[in-house]
Amino acid sequence: MPPDAGLRGRLSAPGYMHMMVSRPEQWVKPMAVAGANQYTFHLEATENPGALIKDIRENGMKVGLAIKPGTTVEYLAPWANQIDMALVMTVEPGFGGQKFMDDMMPKVHWLRTQFPSLDIEVDGGVGPDTIHKCAEAGANMIVSGSAIMRSEDPRSVINLLRNVCSEAAQKRSLDR
Repeated sequence: MPPDAGLRGRLSAPGYMHMMVSRPEQWVKPMAVAGANQYTFHLEATENPGALIKDIRENGMKVGLAIKPGTTVEYLAPWANQIDMALVMTVEPGFGGQKFMDDMMPKVHWLRTQFPSLDIEVDGGVGPDTIHKCAEAGANMIVSGSAIMRSEDPRSVINLLRNVCSEAAQKRSLDR
C-alpha cells in the first residue's frame, strides 16, 4: 500500500500539515496527493531546507517552517522570504499539555519586526492564560489543543483566542 493511501480522499478541507518527522522530504509528494495545501516542516529535520522548500512549492503547497525552542530564530531568518509561515514552537514537540515557554516570545517579536507580512504561528501551551503574550509578540496564527479540548466550553475558548489575535493584528496595522 502506498504511504499516502491512508489519507487519500480523507481530507475534506484544505489540509495544513505540521510534519514532526525526520526526513520530511519523503512526505512531500504523499501529502500533496492527499490534498494538503500547506506543508510545515522542522528546520532541524533536514540538511537542505532550500531544496525542500522548492519541492513543496513545486508540489503546489504553501511552505511553513518550524523551529524548536532550542533553535535560534536567526537560523530561520535566511529562509523567511521564501516561506509563507514561520512556526515558533513554545514547547518541545511531541506531546500535548506541556507548559508554555514564555521565553520564546522574543523570537516571535523579532520575526514580526523583521518580516512584518509573514504569517507567524505559535504552537504549544497556548490558551486563555497565554494568548495575550503570543498576540502581543506578533503571532497571527496559533495552535491550541489541550486548552480547547479540556475546556468545558471549547467554543468560547476558540472565540477568545481568535478575538485576541484579531485585535492585536488590527492594532499592529493601525500602529504602522
